Amino acid sequence: MYRLKSIHFYPLKSGRGINLDSVELDRFGPRGDRRWMLVDPGGRFVSQREYAAMARLAALPQDNGLRLVMEDEQIQVPTPAAGPLREVDIWDDRVPARDAGQDAADWLERMFGRPLRLVYMGDDCERRVDSRYARRGETVSFADGFPLLLISASALDDLNSRLTQPVSLDRFRPNLVVEGCEPHAEDRWHRLRIGELEFDVAKPCARCAVPSLDQRSGEKHPEILRALASYRRGEDRQVYFGQNLLYASAGTLRVGDTVEVLA
Repeated sequence: MYRLKSIHFYPLKSGRGINLDSVELDRFGPRGDRRWMLVDPGGRFVSQREYAAMARLAALPQDNGLRLVMEDEQIQVPTPAAGPLREVDIWDDRVPARDAGQDAADWLERMFGRPLRLVYMGDDCERRVDSRYARRGETVSFADGFPLLLISASALDDLNSRLTQPVSLDRFRPNLVVEGCEPHAEDRWHRLRIGELEFDVAKPCARCAVPSLDQRSGEKHPEILRALASYRRGEDRQVYFGQNLLYASAGTLRVGDTVEVLA
């Protein structure tokens, strides 16, 4: 029997993750997941791909906003609920977002040594999942493209058996981790039931350079991607690890929920 081993969400895109015992899914994904994002002066999103130091940036949700913590510095940022919207770019999408203000921008520039702004995706935003995979017009937050990423715990064990120094799963930034199955069994799954909710497996997740970054220090370890490429490279030359999920109904997931493969 497969079970949900752990649940993770990421308040700020490319910021540190937070472990949860349970999570409510809304139309964006896990409630609060990647609703905040950093952009450059032109409004283009930035991530650990360009700024490895973001691995050291913790974003802690508060009742009325977000607390950013880096090194010994922190700032409380209220959720921007009013004011003009600005267009921001994430991959091929241009979506409206609310700017979190100059205080947050000044703090970020001091931390990263270059101008950056913090933006927030409001409840009324409609960023659509790629129509090649979405069947019901699903929407997504500032996540790369899908509301959920699932990985089997045994897939990490398999990778670690090929490394001289084992790594933790936070490098791969999953939302859901499943235990009890063989390594990469998720590659063969098409539909799932987790607890009382059903999911479609949309597509495998192509990996960028982020898994090579230590999620506490930002230090780069290229041997991780080299190891993955030795056995997880597809015909298109991309390296794949984990599966993106879609779902039709909101609800709650809990650690320990049974995971049933429906197709």
